Amino acid sequence: MELKIHRRQGSIDFLETCGVVNENGMENQSLPPVQLPLLFDYVLVAKISDEEDKGRIRKQKAFLDALNAKNLKITKTRDDETVFYCIRAPKEIFEMYRYLLKVSDACNWSCEQQGTIPQSTRIRIVDFILHHTSTDSDGVSEYLPDLMKRNVFETHFCLHEKKEQKELKQSWARWSACFRGQPISNIRNYLGEKVALYFLWLGWYTFLLIPASLIGIVVFLYGLAFYKTSPLIQEVCHSNTIMCPLCDNTCNVWKLSDTCMYAKVSLLFDNAGTVFFAMFMAVWTTVFLEFWKRHRSSYVCAWKVFDWCEEEEELILEIVNNADCKPKMQRHSYLRSTIVLVLVTLMLLLIIGLTHALVVFRVIATVLLAEHSSWNVISDNSQTVALMLGAVLHYITITVMTRVNCKVAMKMTEIENKQSQAAIERSFTVKMFIFQFFTLFSSLIYTAFFLGRINGHPGGYVRISGRWRLEECHPSGCLTDLFIQMSIIMVLKQTFNNIFEYSGPWFKRWIKKQKTQKLKRRCINCYKKECMNAMAGSELCDNCKLENLHRNYELNETDCFSLFNEFLEMVIQFSFTTIFVAAFPLAPLLALLNNIIEIRLDAIKMVSLERRLVATKANDIGVWTDVLETISVFAVIANGLVIGISSDFIPRLVYQYYYGPCAIGSDSGIDCMEGYINSTLSTANISDERVRQDFLLKQMVTNNGIHVTHCSYRDYRSNEDFSLTNQFWVILAARLVFIILFEHVVVIFKCVASWFVPNSPLDVRNERLFDKLSRLKEELRQGRALMLHSTQLGFQIVPLKTQK
Repeated sequence: MELKIHRRQGSIDFLETCGVVNENGMENQSLPPVQLPLLFDYVLVAKISDEEDKGRIRKQKAFLDALNAKNLKITKTRDDETVFYCIRAPKEIFEMYRYLLKVSDACNWSCEQQGTIPQSTRIRIVDFILHHTSTDSDGVSEYLPDLMKRNVFETHFCLHEKKEQKELKQSWARWSACFRGQPISNIRNYLGEKVALYFLWLGWYTFLLIPASLIGIVVFLYGLAFYKTSPLIQEVCHSNTIMCPLCDNTCNVWKLSDTCMYAKVSLLFDNAGTVFFAMFMAVWTTVFLEFWKRHRSSYVCAWKVFDWCEEEEELILEIVNNADCKPKMQRHSYLRSTIVLVLVTLMLLLIIGLTHALVVFRVIATVLLAEHSSWNVISDNSQTVALMLGAVLHYITITVMTRVNCKVAMKMTEIENKQSQAAIERSFTVKMFIFQFFTLFSSLIYTAFFLGRINGHPGGYVRISGRWRLEECHPSGCLTDLFIQMSIIMVLKQTFNNIFEYSGPWFKRWIKKQKTQKLKRRCINCYKKECMNAMAGSELCDNCKLENLHRNYELNETDCFSLFNEFLEMVIQFSFTTIFVAAFPLAPLLALLNNIIEIRLDAIKMVSLERRLVATKANDIGVWTDVLETISVFAVIANGLVIGISSDFIPRLVYQYYYGPCAIGSDSGIDCMEGYINSTLSTANISDERVRQDFLLKQMVTNNGIHVTHCSYRDYRSNEDFSLTNQFWVILAARLVFIILFEHVVVIFKCVASWFVPNSPLDVRNERLFDKLSRLKEELRQGRALMLHSTQLGFQIVPLKTQK
């Protein structure tokens, strides 16, 4: 066979130069280091049963006999209250897997086909066999998850390898390595391709957040540089305009100048730079995803899994588990699909109902705080305080609904009755993301596009149950409400998630560690010194074996959802970073700071605090790519609507070029935006009967004790009959035109960026071409050798003729 010296892909060199990865000069990444298992491939754990519990003992024995029938070697190790069934698979199982992988359509000269079976692959195969071995109990087939529900077995896990674990701790899974590149190939060798691709994606995402964060900071500083000299700020801070009460009964009229500080804050993120930043972030998502596809293809090509197929892998494992297995026929039930569709709709209606409940909470909280609070600072700012309390309650709702959404999505996936694990995972991921997206963003969508637009006006306020007024936008603008809510949710979510994500597993491990320490002391006193420096494949003394089993057993449990939860958390954060980023330019900065910690936190959990994940083979991040593409489209739409509807950017442009001093040819010494604030206000006269129904006379008294006969409010309405003015319709037309132009221009830029960055580098295409050519030559060489051998034995290979 023709050999070739493998050279690293240029994309991998680029990632190492940027500090995303750190491969330590590894040239050939397709072949992981191969070592014999130090102890066992897998471990089943059961509690020691009483002799009276004969049913559980019988089921245990039946399951273990079924594993023995598949030639799995089982070693029983007892402790005081626990029995460890240590499992090691024979060489023949892996030889069968290697052969089937070689003759499959997805053969790509992977490491398994080149004469090596790494420990991660052994674990994956044994895990599949265990989960697809059944016993018959009263005519019903029971699998390992069923037996665990009935306490026949307590748990199962695969062992950490001390040497590889120590190397990952030193180079990656520690806090002092926060600013070092990740050893992606070593992660793949130990935890599998799927985990490695997650960390590669997270590292690339974190790296690209750096330019996004810098530009977000520039936009923020741009507003900070001009907020003192802005004519809009000066007009607000020096205004004598009397504004209408913000609530019933207790709220009095107030001066517009009271919101001077809030107006300065709103200008920090609602300025001309916001439009550019929103367009930049929309294109940024495309650049991020397209370059991610290139980096992914470089790594999966180097790992020789580019053509790997998940469904075909499942077929191979089915045959390895049972050579007489029957294919799982694809089925589709329109009845099941209809039931799931109805249930999804009902679940979304429930989530939207929770959003309405949050709105009602804020409305009632505003009134109660204004009427009953003994602190003036709270009663005077009851609307802002209610908004903050609503954001905190929204975070609590998110935390609770995350667990509910997971259980509901799993039940719906079970109803669909998918045949393959790949289809089950895709279906569950889509449902879970939809539920989480609505849970997190329903309230933000209401704040961005409905708050302050459906509450009515003096003399015609919209009320809940005819009593409580719907809340208005913040006095400094509707975008301020969205900014406050996003910042509180994002900060709380990231902070508390990281605290509990690390402290929970660490504290549990600390509590469980006492017995392991006792066994370790016994092991130190052991006279078998070879136990302390055991080589690969060597036997350990009973104390060392038991200590190692307990050390892994007492770590926190992992399952197939462990990595899913990490992906979901980061994809939701990606949504926060891109959707509504026009209202919160500092979102990429918060995401960057969080991800620097998140990478090491996840690494420490997987290597030190949790049981070893079952390595899963993959050549992509799966359906998450489609989810990210969908989010990037939503980002364009949402940011266009935020700037066009929620922001004051369009009303300012309309005033500057159509209604302001510059539009009518005034002196050049006058600022074009002078008088803009007054143009956004309408006046309500207390002499109007409709207004008197909403405001009491005692509310129309200023802090100085002056009675007023009229007040102003933010809207474009006639002072006589409250009808919408011509300026409102002109601004509305300008908003619609801007939204259409913004989205079309951004989509064009996204398409150009997508076309300009091909999914696979030329190095990858050439590497795959060479691999295919080498494989065909090798097959031809083996075929010729077989034909020559047959001829020497006197046989002749005749091709079969098709019968007509």
